[in-house]
Amino acid sequence: MKEERKAQEKLRTYLRWPIFPAVLSILMAVLICVSNWETGLLVFLLALISGSICLRFYAVSGAEINQAMIGFSAATDSMQARLADRLDICYGLLDRTGTFSYRNAALTELLAAEHKTSQRLEDLFPELTREELAKIAESADYHLSLGSLRLRVRLVREQIDTESVFAVYFYDETALLTLREEEESRRLTAGLLYLDNYEEAMESVDEVRRPLLTAMIDRKIVRYFDGMQAIMKKLEKDKYFFVIERRYLQELLDSQFDILEQVKTVNIGNEMRITLSIGIGDGGGSYAQCYDFARQAIDMALGRGGDQAVVKDGENIRYFGGKSNSKEKTTRVKARVKAHAFRELIENKDRLLIMGHKLMDIDSLGAAVGIWRIATTMGKEAHIVSSAVNGAIRPMLERFYNGDYPEDMFIPEEKALQLLDEDSVLVVVDTNRPSMVEGPRLLDVAKTIVVLDHHRQSQDSIRNAQLSYVETYASSACEMVAEVVQYISDDVKIRAVEADAMYAGIVIDTHNFQNQTGVRTFEAAAFLRRNGADVTRVRKLFREKLDDYRAKSEAIHNAEIYRENFALSYCDATGLDNPTVVGAQAANDLLDVIGVKASVVATTFREKVYLSARAIDEVNVQVMMEKLGGGGHRTIAGAQLSGLTQEEAMEQVKQVIDEMLLKGEIS
Repeated sequence: MKEERKAQEKLRTYLRWPIFPAVLSILMAVLICVSNWETGLLVFLLALISGSICLRFYAVSGAEINQAMIGFSAATDSMQARLADRLDICYGLLDRTGTFSYRNAALTELLAAEHKTSQRLEDLFPELTREELAKIAESADYHLSLGSLRLRVRLVREQIDTESVFAVYFYDETALLTLREEEESRRLTAGLLYLDNYEEAMESVDEVRRPLLTAMIDRKIVRYFDGMQAIMKKLEKDKYFFVIERRYLQELLDSQFDILEQVKTVNIGNEMRITLSIGIGDGGGSYAQCYDFARQAIDMALGRGGDQAVVKDGENIRYFGGKSNSKEKTTRVKARVKAHAFRELIENKDRLLIMGHKLMDIDSLGAAVGIWRIATTMGKEAHIVSSAVNGAIRPMLERFYNGDYPEDMFIPEEKALQLLDEDSVLVVVDTNRPSMVEGPRLLDVAKTIVVLDHHRQSQDSIRNAQLSYVETYASSACEMVAEVVQYISDDVKIRAVEADAMYAGIVIDTHNFQNQTGVRTFEAAAFLRRNGADVTRVRKLFREKLDDYRAKSEAIHNAEIYRENFALSYCDATGLDNPTVVGAQAANDLLDVIGVKASVVATTFREKVYLSARAIDEVNVQVMMEKLGGGGHRTIAGAQLSGLTQEEAMEQVKQVIDEMLLKGEIS
């Protein structure tokens, strides 16, 4: 509008310019008359004639020029309208309500091709409501779909007097986005495939048949990935590296990595089924980074017990499989290697700070006591971080306050922060998640961290540990520490009260040797018995209060059977010192009901809902609890939910069960 006004002013000035010389001539004639009236009169007559001609030109020709200019403007507008209508770009005008007031031929043709006849933009794109248009200050772009087309819709606000109108442009991005997606689908993705139990499977068949078993495994794996045009390289006898295009990764995701089940069908008389783990790295900025993601993913799969696939796409991690129990390795080579590495790590340090998870249980306490004994035997200063003591471990804990142990054996987090320095080692037992430790601030300050745990690793596991010993097949952290004690030094002698604490940790975590037990579990228990652990004494320490027993019985009595195989219940925390322990015990007892594959008991404690999940062998409750932000073992897991009631938390549990049943994650 401003440009048009400037042009009009210039045109008026051009038409008026002859008047100025005529007026100037008259003024000059007047001045000349003063000195010579005859000459001045002549000049005045000439100026008058010139002015008359200019006035006639302005009066007569000006109207003709204006008429010609109006005709030219109309012709120009008409030409612009024809050009806009014939423009290849889809273009239209909208009023402030989003109704089309004009559509050029290209836009009309596009909408007709998609069988769209509506005059309202909102009918074409539900996202572009009248309220959305009101938010546009100057212009905005939207990437939307219209039938088979994928469009970039650009809206530009224009103000005409007091009314707002919108110019709308449609840009067809279908071909561009299709090419971009095809290019993305052809990007390479790195993967690693490890056989979990290769040695054990080979030992279960005759020596002459082992090459045949190896060949059948290779054939099964290679044929599976040949269909994906994969580049595959066997790195070792039980390790493979492969590269596939990203489009085939989607096929693997859709099939839920059915190779995990297919390889279990390989059988030539081997007593042990073959299981494998897969780690895939995707979404890296380079192929080297994708390979690094794959290594992290395979470590995660192995740390979670194997028989599963882990896909790491940047910060996003997805898990598949994990339906089998972790296979116990009868060899103790790894335990011996980790024990020696632990000894070398602490030999050059002056102090050990040991901590477990929040709301320390007896397994966490027993493991911490075992590490404390190792440290003191080696002449190191050692402390166990314990900020809050719950009633579940108080009977055992009181046995360490009898004068035979230092008063600072147990210290709060604040005191530990003051002691932590360059010559200190922070040992984390019975958990590998930073959010679950007793003193989270210690992890941020410590330079040397050691992790000993038997829980499956999750996405937020401790990453900066100098030594990480995570064995998911172990029954408890106390079992692992008992093995470390045996290999780290012959000088380490466990006292009876310490042996009781460690033995109690194994008993509680295995539910009296009924869950997650193997040969090494009983060997660790035998070692502790030889060092003075007393079964009767431990049993007396953990007898239940009558109120606890009643609460547990009430939780069992009120249990609901959901989807025929899941026992769900609530535990009333009123008057209980350790409601979460009672809830866990109720979940254990519910497994004794015929037909129950898994049990979940919810307990409200300290403004949180604690979920205790248990299973025997048919359901992976760890995966179930991970979907709710928790974790644990395949048969023992839990989660903590904030800001929910027990009923709301249980509704979430039911939704997870339904989802897992739908996806086939529960048989």
